[in-house]
Amino acid sequence: MEKFEKKGNRAAKTMTQENGNNRDDRMHKNFRKINITEDPEEKRDPAESQPDDKEGKTWTAEEDASTSDVDALKEDAACARQEAAENHDRFLRACAELENYKKRAQRQMDDHRKFSNTELIKDLLPVVDNLERAVAAFRENRQTTEACMAEGVEMTLQEIQNILKKHNVTPVESQGKPFDPNYHEAVMQEPSDAHPENTVVNELQKGYLLHDRLIRPAMVVVSKGASTK
Repeated sequence: MEKFEKKGNRAAKTMTQENGNNRDDRMHKNFRKINITEDPEEKRDPAESQPDDKEGKTWTAEEDASTSDVDALKEDAACARQEAAENHDRFLRACAELENYKKRAQRQMDDHRKFSNTELIKDLLPVVDNLERAVAAFRENRQTTEACMAEGVEMTLQEIQNILKKHNVTPVESQGKPFDPNYHEAVMQEPSDAHPENTVVNELQKGYLLHDRLIRPAMVVVSKGASTK
């Protein structure tokens, strides 16, 4: 019995030691886990956690440069808007002036069309007055001779020709001239021993030029040359 009791005591003591060793191993492992899971920032050098003054200063300079660029762009945009507004205002004024000029030019053109012959008409009015007085005198005195009537008509014709000449209207010379389709309109042809072929032998109606422009061609008779028997 004593042997069994001694053996039991030794076994119990051995188990107690083993349990204590196991408990120590577990505590050592837990302590290692705690060390591993600690914040690495706590062991970092305090000097490393301090911001670099140079980097901070560089960032501040870049920020200032960016701010100045933005201000410059805003100022340029404001100037551009002001210039655009001024240009738009000048454009509107120019359009208004152009429109007024068009209206004024149209009125002047219409007036010119209406009254361009004013001077000619004013020069013709005295001729009309003379003709009216001549007709009135002839009605009052039926005994007016044919010579006086012819003289009065010649004087009126001369006055009209002077007015036409004053306004740069001149007759086309046709009689005895070579036929020119630019100035003559051939009405008929007839043989003529006195004129060569294609020559104007008679003028039925005068042609007239205004300055150098033909306003009416002369109606003429053209020679076919000498007659053949």
